[in-house]
Amino acid sequence: MSDFDYHKLDNLIHSKVRLGIIAALVAAESVDFSFLKEKLDLTDGNLSVNMKKLEEAGYIKTKKTFIKHKPNTSYRITAKGKKAFDRYLENLKKILDD
Repeated sequence: MSDFDYHKLDNLIHSKVRLGIIAALVAAESVDFSFLKEKLDLTDGNLSVNMKKLEEAGYIKTKKTFIKHKPNTSYRITAKGKKAFDRYLENLKKILDD
């Protein structure tokens, strides 16, 4: 582990919930709130708080629309978020390769 500096891990992504969110967004172009809530087994409040943190960091974008007169919130990862996730994975790889 001589090359690994744990301070380089992005604390925002390192959270179990936010890591799951970012991983889901990397895998799909756009994901809606209910999908994330179900797949990650989260409450509305827990998911909302974590999405807000990611949005404030510029890692995700939120889009609010109506589908058949029902509100729908969807999310996509930004270039900044993808870059942060890639860096995070690189740092984890350093741990595994050491």
